[in-house]
Amino acid sequence: MKGLLLAGGHGTRLRPLTFTGNKHMIPVANQPILFYGLRHLAEAGIRDVAIVLGPIREGIQERIGDGGAFGLRVTYIEQGPPRGLADAVRCAREFLAEDPFVMYLGDNLLQQGVRPFRELYERDRPDAVVGATRVADPRRYGVVELDGNRILSLEEKPAVPRSPFALIGVYLFSPSIHPIIERLTPSRRGELEITEAIWNLHRAGHRIDVQRVEGWWKDTGLPEDLLEANERVLQSMPPGQFERQGTVAPGAAVTGSVGIGADTKVAAGCSLEGPIVTGRGVAIAGGARIGPFSALGDGVAVVGAAIERSIVLEGARIEGPIRLRDSIVGRSVTIRAGPGAPRDLSLVVGDAARIEL
Repeated sequence: MKGLLLAGGHGTRLRPLTFTGNKHMIPVANQPILFYGLRHLAEAGIRDVAIVLGPIREGIQERIGDGGAFGLRVTYIEQGPPRGLADAVRCAREFLAEDPFVMYLGDNLLQQGVRPFRELYERDRPDAVVGATRVADPRRYGVVELDGNRILSLEEKPAVPRSPFALIGVYLFSPSIHPIIERLTPSRRGELEITEAIWNLHRAGHRIDVQRVEGWWKDTGLPEDLLEANERVLQSMPPGQFERQGTVAPGAAVTGSVGIGADTKVAAGCSLEGPIVTGRGVAIAGGARIGPFSALGDGVAVVGAAIERSIVLEGARIEGPIRLRDSIVGRSVTIRAGPGAPRDLSLVVGDAARIEL
């Protein structure tokens, strides 16, 4: 069995990026989103993985390399102009050969991983396994209408959904999907839709099983989704993953599950309340308070500020008597607040910005 990981924008309607580089490399709990998908594939016993690169690919090959660090053999495939998810499968046809494969959208995070998909396939040998879960607003997703586990209909981003169940962006296919994809024509969105391919597979009499997702799942397409994913991951991390390698001065308070990176310094009078993680070379000083569900990247400096439920990317500097909550701060950002600045802020700030308050 092989793996197919999609990264970098494969549809004709790309979501706007707040940050330079690839959104799949934005960290959640200080790990790029794409890394979670690679680990899930490895945990399911898959060793050969192709990463299909869309038009936005910065940082992917540089950070992942040949995949050896994940126990994988990684091949890179360029899709060319983005024409949809089914087109990404078509581009990987030579790599996939006649093997069954797991298809994993790179901006997904799911607690249970993909092992249950493989176990279901190995046990029952369907032609496809699709993951589904109940969501509050199914209009954002491919929607599957079910009678028990029997599929009644599938539709991509319907204006009026027939069901509260969304396809989660993780699929397992047998080789029978390939001739179905070859016969697809572009949808009204101008894309080759994987939802339509699955429905056509169903109509042709092939068996499709539904894997109900247990635990949490997040599509990290929006800033609020990233923040929720960061919270969920930090909540679910075992205590042993919160390593304390830096220096905590006497008079600093550290409570709960707190990971402190190498060469990080926490000055006297500061407080850290977990679950939180910091990267390498972080400086926390001036009575700063880092609250729960926060992740600080390498080289971040926080002086006199409070941060809660936020993601701060590498090299950012936050100074002054402010409290950032539900915020995402990009790489190499500087935020300085004077005495008259607003006390409580919620920000999404792109890379290299400078804010004086």
